[in-house]
Parts: sequence; C-alpha cells; structure tokens
Amino acid sequence: MDRVTEIVIRPARTADVPHIQMLLEPLVERRILLGKELVSLYEAVQEFVVAEQGGEVIGCGALHVMWRDIGEVRTLLVRDDRLHQGIGGRIVEVLEARAIELGLNRLFCLTFEVSFFTRHGFAPIGEQLVDPDVYAQLLRSPDAGVAEFLDLAHVKPNTLGNTRMLKHL
Repeated sequence: MDRVTEIVIRPARTADVPHIQMLLEPLVERRILLGKELVSLYEAVQEFVVAEQGGEVIGCGALHVMWRDIGEVRTLLVRDDRLHQGIGGRIVEVLEARAIELGLNRLFCLTFEVSFFTRHGFAPIGEQLVDPDVYAQLLRSPDAGVAEFLDLAHVKPNTLGNTRMLKHL
C-alpha cells in the first residue's frame, strides 16, 4: 500500500460495516474492546466515521449521544500496522467536531489508552458525572455504554478494567 495516498476521514456507509467488524475482531480477541454483533454495527453505522486510504478502511470511531450535553467516543481503532501515525487523533477531532455540531459539551470514553486520550484533552473521572434527575433518566437506557458511563454494578463483570475519561468541549 502506498502510504503517500491521502487519508480521508469520512462518515461510514453500510458497505464499511464488514470492514469495521474485521478491524474490531482482533481487538476483541485480545480483550481490548468489547465485541459488537454485526447487526449492532449496522444499527449504529450513522454514528461512525472511517479513516480510508486508497479505498481501504484503516480505522474508525463512533460518537454515541447519551444525553442533551454528553456523548461517548466508542469503537475508536486503527489497524495495527497504521498505529502511531496520527490517524486516531484525526478521528477523535472529527468526532469532537460532530459532537459540537450536535450541541454536546462533554465527551466520555472508556479506554485502556489513557495516555492517548489524555493527549487529546480527556481526563480520568470519578463517580458523579450528571445531576441526580439526569442519572434517573439514564438508568432507563438499555445501552451497555450508558451503564458503563454511570458505573453501574451490574456491568462490572463485563468490564475489561479500562479507565473512564471525560473531556469538556
């Protein structure tokens, strides 16, 4: 692959979903990311952006809105042979711009890559992130990512030991 070819970060399309799943599988096997069913990836395709070079998907990331002012960066990954080239940072920048366009002012992530996210303005967080009334509303969400955000005990057996982080936009 000619690495001089421009890398484009663009909204994902349904045709990208199998490529996203192929990027995700090795990280699931290494217990770095939680697995996602193919149907879930299709259902969330509008949340994703992909990094593409020469027609090949080499990275991706998703922005999931959790509440009026907060979203989550999810499924951020770059192909192993393309790490440390600034691709992940570019994906985060695009997701942050999308978050701002949507009116969000905070971004959450759950990650092992603490130093990466710290370099991009995220900081580890503690317990209470939202007001009690918002917390009560978020408890109604069936989304596992929301449960992780709320640090609910019922998701503890499924966590991988990663760090909860937050960025103010």
